[in-house]
Parts: sequence; structure tokens; C-alpha cells
Amino acid sequence: MVAVGEMVPEFESAANGGTTIALSSLRGKTVVLYFYPKDNTKGCTTEAQEFRDNYDAFRELNVEILGVSRDSVKSHDNFVAKQELPFPLLSDPDENLCGIFDVIKEKNMYGRKVLGIERSTFVIDGEGTLIREWRKVRVKGHVEAVLAYVGSLNAE
Repeated sequence: MVAVGEMVPEFESAANGGTTIALSSLRGKTVVLYFYPKDNTKGCTTEAQEFRDNYDAFRELNVEILGVSRDSVKSHDNFVAKQELPFPLLSDPDENLCGIFDVIKEKNMYGRKVLGIERSTFVIDGEGTLIREWRKVRVKGHVEAVLAYVGSLNAE
């Protein structure tokens, strides 16, 4: 598991549109990596829409947004098309990325304990160092908080 202040291990992951994204290909950019439980669910759709609606503001700050869930690339393709998302969604069915960021947690689903992704967001600087994390994210106001944080980086 990577901690704030540490280098994020190199990763490569399949993404929507038949592409593959490697962390090393994003050097020089700040990366917002957000983990969400499931495509086409209420909270996850709202979060994706808010990142979409603020995408231009992130891009002006040289920030790349990447969403991650355990859903298949095909599911991501449909979700991206339906929500008109301008950023990639990474498929992590083997939970490799989830493991690096320690986002698989026990949850209660209708009285049953299940393992699932805890909604979390991570900011990686242009050198590949983890510089900020949000865990147990509540969707309301979260994207604005992330945007304010990455905006403050450029002010320093």
C-alpha cells in the first residue's frame, strides 16, 4: 500500500476505448485517481458527472483525471458513452490498483458483509509521488474540494 509522500509504483491498466494507461505516460502532469464502486449506480454516476462538468477547469491546471472500478472495459465503454465522460476509466477486475491504494474494504450490503471499493480519491504529482488522499468520500462537494486542492498547488 502506498502512503502520502511515497512514490506510487508504476502501473498499467486497461481503459475504455481499447486503450491502456500507464502511470509513467502521465509524468509531468498531476493525476487525480478516483476509485468508485460501480458503473451506472447513483453515487458513482453523480461523481463521474461532476468530474466531467469540471473537466476543463482540471485541464487548465494540467491535471489528468482517471476513474477506477472493478467493472469490465465493456461496462466502462457504455458508462463513458452514456455520461459523455471526457476522461478514461480504468478497469481493475484483479484489484491490482485497488491493492496499491488499499481501497477494498468490508461493507454492509442489505445486511450482508461484502468486500467492495471504498470511494476514495488520490492526487499524484508530476513526479509520481502521492501527495493527497481522500477516503470514505461523500460525493456532495467532493469534486469541488479536489479542484480547490489541485488549484492551490499551482498557487504555491
